[in-house]
Amino acid sequence: MAHIDRRPGIRPRASMGRRLDMAARASFPACITVVLMLLTQMPLQLPGQAALLPAVALGCVWFWSVYRPGALPPLVVFPIGLAMDLMGYLPLGVGAFTLLAVHGIATAMRRSLSRGGFTWVWIVFAGAATAASLTIWLLVMLLSFRLLPPYPAIFTAIVTIAIFPLLAVPFAAAHRTIADPERA
Repeated sequence: MAHIDRRPGIRPRASMGRRLDMAARASFPACITVVLMLLTQMPLQLPGQAALLPAVALGCVWFWSVYRPGALPPLVVFPIGLAMDLMGYLPLGVGAFTLLAVHGIATAMRRSLSRGGFTWVWIVFAGAATAASLTIWLLVMLLSFRLLPPYPAIFTAIVTIAIFPLLAVPFAAAHRTIADPERA
């Protein structure tokens, strides 16, 4: 693969194919997040399937915000959060707020997270996922004006923490290959 030449000098302009390839690689994190969110809505008749939507959304936003924050900026995270609200029957803005908060935490901690290994990233994600699940639960209670049992929030947090390694392994491979605009 041809890498981008960083030496000063005159270089020919990138072809249309290369520019499209770079755009596709740069948009991979957002597109795969939306596709995985849509896949969680398939009628699979799994018990607790409703917890998969926020789990996948939180895991995707966390991973790409830590490892490639430029590919998933807040202007992209916001519509993903609104899509999560619409698909998960949440009050409008709850998912967007939560995903933007997770994105902010991940980008703020990305330097310290990158120095640690995967276990450190996963531990910090577990705390962020638990806080995000409780935030969703509290906001839904406040916006619907009724008390809700905390068990779905706890279950969502557990599913989110458990599913993160399943997302992180293929995302790490994609981060080094197909999602890398430098390899276009």
